[in-house]
Amino acid sequence: MAPDVSSTPSTTTAGSASPHSTAAGAMPGWRDWLSAARPHTWYNALAPVLAGAAAARATGMLSLPRLFLALVVAWALVVGVNFANDYSDGIRGTDGKDRTGPGRLTGSGTADPIYVRWAAFAFFGLAAAAGVGLALMTSPWLILVGLLCITAAWFYTGGDNPYGYRGFGEVAVFCFFGLVAVLGTQYTQIHRITLTGVALAVAVGCFSASINLANNLRDIPTDRRAGKNTLAVILGDQATRKLWLALTVVPYVAIPLAAISGTGALIGFMALPVSIAAAAPVTGNKTGTDLVAVLSLAGKAMLIYTVAILIGIA
Repeated sequence: MAPDVSSTPSTTTAGSASPHSTAAGAMPGWRDWLSAARPHTWYNALAPVLAGAAAARATGMLSLPRLFLALVVAWALVVGVNFANDYSDGIRGTDGKDRTGPGRLTGSGTADPIYVRWAAFAFFGLAAAAGVGLALMTSPWLILVGLLCITAAWFYTGGDNPYGYRGFGEVAVFCFFGLVAVLGTQYTQIHRITLTGVALAVAVGCFSASINLANNLRDIPTDRRAGKNTLAVILGDQATRKLWLALTVVPYVAIPLAAISGTGALIGFMALPVSIAAAAPVTGNKTGTDLVAVLSLAGKAMLIYTVAILIGIA
């Protein structure tokens, strides 16, 4: 979420027009929409659900219909938050045409902000519909958890005081794409939480937080100029790199705990070489676009980790 460095940061709030918006009514092509949905972040939807499925399967149970609904909820939330961030960052002027990450619809002026906002709402609606169906099949009180997830997704960069601009982004990612997603998936399968589930929830939460942190590490210079106080901006470059390494190590420390329910979980170490490759630019003090590969590699490591553990346990 790189800010626009071509101009002074805007003080525009999340409900007003963007300084970068194009003519009202402009509609981008499907490739623009797909890019803004950021497919490279979809690992964050798939991995926690697979981890929760692995934790449930370790008890001998797995419902495929419930697993499918959990995947729809997670995927729709990830896409929805990507469009919400595109909209909110864009109208504030903290995303522009010369950002170092993937292009944005709002900040680049490719789309009318209202369309981007409605895209976010549409995917949040899809997540809510699938979530209600899953909750009614299992525990209705989970509807409240779903509402909390959608609220957190919007206010990450939306509203008058987004918590993503106050250094809480990684904490939220750890909680919602780690603890809530993994343990929620396990709970909808077997109506309880196990030690394996907790271990995998912490592991996936750390993976997801490391991806978010790598993104913010890359954007420290421009975020600082834009007044966007991410955790990386608060900690500074070197401390952020050390935290990233710690987050990357934790999932592999968690594997022996996950293996208590089945030694097949040890196959999760297959992801270690990919994590080592992801660490190279971080430990090598790379900056800017040289850090883009870290996001992709860390996401692949997380996916390999969860798929391998699911297969090993199954």
